[in-house]
Amino acid sequence: MRGALCALVLVLSAGPVLAGQKTYSGEEAAALRCANTLAFTAVALESSGGISSLEKDVMLDITVRILAEHVSGTWRQKKDALRVVRDRRDVLETLDDFRRFANQCLLQFPIN
Repeated sequence: MRGALCALVLVLSAGPVLAGQKTYSGEEAAALRCANTLAFTAVALESSGGISSLEKDVMLDITVRILAEHVSGTWRQKKDALRVVRDRRDVLETLDDFRRFANQCLLQFPIN
């Protein structure tokens, strides 16, 4: 499973990299996918009554810390990259990623 996450390559543009854009691959791309999965699932679960607002906030804090500690670049670059990851995954794929990889994400990208 770790190999599948590490193999993910995230390309921010189809053409040449423009000023301010960044290409992520390997561990950083896997961290972005984990962050996206945790954030999306937190919001979805809270909005459906599956978790409390406090639990959602904790999951979102974990997401921010994964980005801060395991992904290089500016916050703008990270936000743009998350948008790309989000747009490449549909709702069911993202929720399935959470079910399959959430524990692995927390082990692979510790925040302590």
